Amino acid sequence: MNKLLFDSFALLRFFHREPGAEKVRGLLAESLESAQERLISAINVGELIYIVQRRFGEQEKLQMLVHLQALEFTILPCPNDLIFRAAELKARYAVSYADAFALASAIEQGADLVTGDPEFKQVEHLVKIIWV
Repeated sequence: MNKLLFDSFALLRFFHREPGAEKVRGLLAESLESAQERLISAINVGELIYIVQRRFGEQEKLQMLVHLQALEFTILPCPNDLIFRAAELKARYAVSYADAFALASAIEQGADLVTGDPEFKQVEHLVKIIWV
């Protein structure tokens, strides 16, 4: 069973009950039941923090961080080799910088990438994507 790496797109859908939230909820529940590892890049956590705080305020941001902890996410650090790999992916593909970190982290971890972001369509050949 592969690890699951969630990008900010999928988790924003989940936290704000937007389209795709039920699929994310199901993946989270299944992964907790089966002890499947749930991963997120530190860069994507930063992206979640600024988006949630900007759109919904400080209290919502704090609640989101509590939920991440309760869901037992492993937050992946960003060592130099990951930064260089993400930069190379960003140079080759039209993805956001934060998405390049999610992609690089999924590749490095051998994880399935959970997203609904259409930017990832162009890199489906690099990593298994679970679409939400």
